[in-house]
Amino acid sequence: MGSLPSTYYDFFGLEHRLDLDLRDLEKRFYTLSREHHPDRFSLKSREEQQYALDATAILNDGYRTLRDPLARAEYLLKENGFEIGEQSSKNIPPELLEEVFEVNRALEELRGGDESARQSLEDARNKFTGMRDAIDTELAENFREYDRSRERGVLEQIRGILNRRRYIRNLVNEVEKELTGAAA
Repeated sequence: MGSLPSTYYDFFGLEHRLDLDLRDLEKRFYTLSREHHPDRFSLKSREEQQYALDATAILNDGYRTLRDPLARAEYLLKENGFEIGEQSSKNIPPELLEEVFEVNRALEELRGGDESARQSLEDARNKFTGMRDAIDTELAENFREYDRSRERGVLEQIRGILNRRRYIRNLVNEVEKELTGAAA
């Protein structure tokens, strides 16, 4: 009974990459699940039982993280010493300042009972959803570039893109919440 690997990538026996084969990841997950399942250790020592429980917890957390491209990118960034924080409203990406101002105005109007703001919020939701999709394409390109080059500068770009995406996701969620809440 050795110690558990220190990273999710190592636990799954994967190269530290951003672009993963999800079918391969799933196969590895099921293989490791059978190998480390706590039921297989029920007659073993307490130490071995604890090892199986710890391995299963890491396996589940690792699988959840590595199968999601955004969570995987954030994990790899943290692994490489980059801080990942929640995007706050004071860190509005400059290219979104005008749109954010308009959305906030429309949100206030709708909250105040002005139903005419609904259309501009729906337009904003569609625009931000399109921006989010474009960012996902940009992320995929940067993932491939990082996997090819292993350059820290590409990770820096990915962090910036993730911050923009997180901000846009929050805007979409806020608009969605108001549109669906106001309709109820």
